[in-house]
Amino acid sequence: MVDVADKLSYFQAITGIEDLDLCTEILQAHGWDLELAVSLFAPVNPPDGSNATPSARPDVEPPSSSGSDQVEEPSSTILAVAGRPSLTWRLVTLPVSVISGGLGLISGAVGLGMRITSGVLSHSLGAIGMDSSSDRPDDTSARLIPVSAAATEAVDFVAAFDREHGSIPTRPNFVSEGFMDALQRSRDAYKLLFLYLHSPDHPDTPVFCERTLCNEEVAAFVNDNFVPWGGSIRASEGFKMSNSLKASRFPFCAVIMAAANQRIALLQQVEGPKTPVEMLMFLQAVFEESAPVLDSTRRDAEERINNMRLREEQNAAYRAALEVDQAKERRRKEEQEQLAREAAEAERKLKEEEEACLRAEQEAADKAAAIAKLREEKALSLGAEPDKGPDVTRVLVRFPAGQRKERRFHCDAAVQSLYDYADSLGYLEIGDYTLVSNFPRVIYGSDKLSLTLKEAGLHPQASLFVELNSSD
Repeated sequence: MVDVADKLSYFQAITGIEDLDLCTEILQAHGWDLELAVSLFAPVNPPDGSNATPSARPDVEPPSSSGSDQVEEPSSTILAVAGRPSLTWRLVTLPVSVISGGLGLISGAVGLGMRITSGVLSHSLGAIGMDSSSDRPDDTSARLIPVSAAATEAVDFVAAFDREHGSIPTRPNFVSEGFMDALQRSRDAYKLLFLYLHSPDHPDTPVFCERTLCNEEVAAFVNDNFVPWGGSIRASEGFKMSNSLKASRFPFCAVIMAAANQRIALLQQVEGPKTPVEMLMFLQAVFEESAPVLDSTRRDAEERINNMRLREEQNAAYRAALEVDQAKERRRKEEQEQLAREAAEAERKLKEEEEACLRAEQEAADKAAAIAKLREEKALSLGAEPDKGPDVTRVLVRFPAGQRKERRFHCDAAVQSLYDYADSLGYLEIGDYTLVSNFPRVIYGSDKLSLTLKEAGLHPQASLFVELNSSD
C-alpha cells in the first residue's frame, strides 16, 4: 500500500504544487484518495504576465507613507477545478508578525481546508505589508497596520460612506474595525467575510454603491450571511489589500474566510460594476458552496463542546461516586471523633458558663458598688440643705414612677446640682434622663448645666419633671 509520503510526492509531481501543506490539505479533503484528488484538479496555465506586477491603475495611488509601507507583488500559482469554474480559492499565508500582533488565527481558524472543491491560489501577504521576514527582527513597521490605526481607518470609511450615501435606507453594515478584527469576528460567527474596496475617484463607484451595494436585497443578503468590511484604497489598509488581492478594476468585492496554517482564503472576487442581480447571484453562489462546510464546522465545534461537557459530566459522576465512598469512611471516623469532641466541648462550656456567672456576679457587684459610691459622692457634693431665705430656691422634682422629692438650693448653685440631687436619690440610672419644666416648657440639658438656678429662671421656686432619654 502506498504510504502518505508517497501519495504526497505523487500528487506534487502530477499537479506541480510545491506547497506541501496545501497538498496535504487537498488529499485530506479527499480521504487520501490519490486518484480522486488528481482527477478533480486540472492545471490551468495562467495568462501571460500573471505573475508580473499588475498594470497601472489610474484610480489607485498609494497613500503617503514611509518606506516601510512599500509593497512587494506576490507570486501565485493558479489551479481551477474541472467542471466547477464558478469558485476560485486564493490561500494567503499570514506571517508571524500579523498573527502575534493581530488575532491569533492559528489556534482558532475555521480550517475549511479544501473541502470546497475549487481552485487554489497561494501567495504571500507581503504585498500588504504583512511580511515578518525583515532584516530587522525588532522592527514592527512591516505589519499590516496597528490595530488602533486600522480601526480608525474603518470608522472613517463607514462615516464617509454614510455621508455620501446616507439618504439610502439600506446598506451593508460595515464593521467599524480593522481587517484582522473583522476576520476574527467572521471566524467567531462561522460566517464569511464580505470585503469591499472603495475607490472614491472611480467613475463607476457612485452608481455601484447606490444601485447595487445599497440595493435592499443585496444589503439584506450581505448583512444576514456575511460579516461586511470595507476600506478605501486612499487609506493605508485598503490600499495594501487592493495590492495584495491584485485588484485591477473597481469597484472591487471579494469573499474571504479564515483558514488553517496562518492563512486566509479568498473564495471569490468581483471586479468592475455589477447589477444587483449579478451581485446576488455571485454572493448566493459563494454562500451556497461554503454553507455546508461552515455548518459542518459549526457542528464540529458544537460536538467538541458537547463531548467536552460529557467528559466533564462523566468525570464529575466518577468523582462524586468516589467521594461517596470516601465520605462513608470519613463519617465513621468523624462520628468517633465527634463524640470525643462533644464530650470535651460540653465540659469546656460548663466551665466557661461557671466562669461567666462568676464574672457577671462580680461585675454586677462592682457596678453596684461604684454606683452607690457615685451617689454618695454626689450627695456629699450638695452640702447641707440651706434654710429658707430670699437667696434660696425651692425645687420640686417629679419622677416617672410618681415619686416627688423637694429640696432647697442656693440660687447661685448650678443646674448640675439638680442632676446630682436626682442621681443621689437612686430612682434612676445616672445620666439616663433630662430635667424639664412644663409651663413654659424648658429643657435643662447639657447646654444649661453650668448656669445658676437664678440665671436659668428657676428662682425662687421651680417644679421639674424627669424625662427618660429614648433608647434610640
